[in-house]
Amino acid sequence: MPTKSKRAALELSGQELEALGQRARSRSLPHRVVQRARILLEYHGGKSFTEIAAKLQAPRRIVYRCVDRALGMGLEAALRDRPHGGQNRAITPEDKAWVIHLACCKPKDLGYAAELWTRRALAAHLRQRASVEGHRALAKASKATVQRILEEARLQPQKVRYYLERRDPEFETKMNEVLLVYREVAMAPLEGVQTAEGQLIYTVSVDEKPGIQALANTAIDLPPVPGQYAAQGRDHEYRRLGTASLLAGLDLQDGHVTARVERRHRSEEFVQLLKDLDAHYPAQAVIWIILDNHSAHISKETQRYLASRPNRFK
Repeated sequence: MPTKSKRAALELSGQELEALGQRARSRSLPHRVVQRARILLEYHGGKSFTEIAAKLQAPRRIVYRCVDRALGMGLEAALRDRPHGGQNRAITPEDKAWVIHLACCKPKDLGYAAELWTRRALAAHLRQRASVEGHRALAKASKATVQRILEEARLQPQKVRYYLERRDPEFETKMNEVLLVYREVAMAPLEGVQTAEGQLIYTVSVDEKPGIQALANTAIDLPPVPGQYAAQGRDHEYRRLGTASLLAGLDLQDGHVTARVERRHRSEEFVQLLKDLDAHYPAQAVIWIILDNHSAHISKETQRYLASRPNRFK
């Protein structure tokens, strides 16, 4: 016959007893919480530790520990997990500031070969330097820790964001002039924009894309086969035939494209594009060209051609 426990009885109010019963019957709470609630209900009902352990198929040490915590610290303390031991390693604002400072630096400035940080590399650096730098809470920093700190600061050091630096002191003036041209095109009447002398104006936006790879297949493409291959089959090997440059002018009124594909991208090729534009538009019209500051656009060769066609291009 089980011996009667020498421990005090567990006194519970009606409200505590009802709450404990709900937790003991719960299907959503963690198993350990449900088990502790059942242990306390059985003990409150007068069962011995041996009977409780046998009925709930729980080790006696767990039953003893749960009851002792309830008697010594209260019902809620018995149901909750105890805080884990070890020293406090809470990450302080100073620790986060150090991580953010490192994330805003380039790895190569700290002796690494990489140009950009990855979370893994940044976490490894934190673990290596945390104790020396006085940030012991980060001595075991993981990728997840780094990710949380970076997300909180809205930083993505692994990505590159491109921007355009305004090096031209006349940038604002030129920008306003270009925007005004686009505005005039948008507001032009059906007969088009005209100069004060009555000449028609054709506005063309010009740009180039050099360095396009010219590739050739080494084997024929295979057609799709119903039930087997849904897409075209292409051999993964190819022959590289060099590079090509695309030069194109887009008519902003009617969308006509004047284009050339050249082997190189020099003043000679740009002048050929200007000659194509000259041949396409009526002889008495004025051609406005919007383009960037590439050296081929302002070279001596280009200037000589423009001088041979006075008042034709602007």
